Amino acid sequence: MRNFTLLVLGLAFTACKLNVPSVYDVNFTSDPTVAPVAPGQIDEASGMVDSRSQPGNIWIEQDSGSPAELALLGYDGTVKGKISVPSIQNRDWEELSVGPGPKDGTNYLYIADIGDNNAQYETCQIYRIPEPANLQSPIAVSDIGRIDFRYPLGPRDAEAMFVDPQTKDIYIISKREEKVHLYGLAYPQSTNSLITAQDFGELPSFGGGLPNYVTGASISPDGREILLRTYTSMYYWKRDAGQSIADAMQYGTRRSLAIRLEPQGEAVCFDKDAKGFFTISEKANAPSVNLYYYAKK
Repeated sequence: MRNFTLLVLGLAFTACKLNVPSVYDVNFTSDPTVAPVAPGQIDEASGMVDSRSQPGNIWIEQDSGSPAELALLGYDGTVKGKISVPSIQNRDWEELSVGPGPKDGTNYLYIADIGDNNAQYETCQIYRIPEPANLQSPIAVSDIGRIDFRYPLGPRDAEAMFVDPQTKDIYIISKREEKVHLYGLAYPQSTNSLITAQDFGELPSFGGGLPNYVTGASISPDGREILLRTYTSMYYWKRDAGQSIADAMQYGTRRSLAIRLEPQGEAVCFDKDAKGFFTISEKANAPSVNLYYYAKK
């Protein structure tokens, strides 16, 4: 009887284990599709998202010193055009995310003006706009939501952000710290008053090279997969049903993904169907950059 009971318990435990998502359930190719981007078109890429309104294209922003505009880049590396974001400046745009917002059924682009190399700005901004239907649809000033926020313990440099599609909460990961922190702006984010971000605490050290120079992040359209990159590395999490972002990233298992070394690895995004992810770099000292796509195997 005792052996039978142990067998039943063992089978039950095995069944439970099978229901727990694992970072090893999914594999990505280490040999990406490569699309060269002509020099001078997108040399300072800092954030990217796969377009929902124009399939086969990616929205890309560039950082400080660049105009306040978004570029539309085809999967083939061809720049289709650019669209201005009026009445705001590009102090140091460092991340771009896509997700839900105040109007149900609308995809919003979130432009994160969160770069702060010298930790000197008391406030940062995230601009939320409905995704343009095409390059001929001007962005209306009235459609721009400005989210002003500050960190609880003073200025921080950051280049990574994403919007949780399950909750509409915004998450930011700091840079240039021995232990980077995860911050949150809970939905609904005010566009009329200054918000203080919630500090969820440290993320585990990533190890190797410049471990905490986090330069980009992305979350899958269903909110179950998370990517975070540094200049040289890529990390991947799986999120359990009902699990918070903080618990998934701080206590969940992550794994390192094999990616090509880029001149100055900056941006990453899942494709709109979560069948893989794109990366792109700043040009830095290289003659040009490539758009890489790592498909799931």
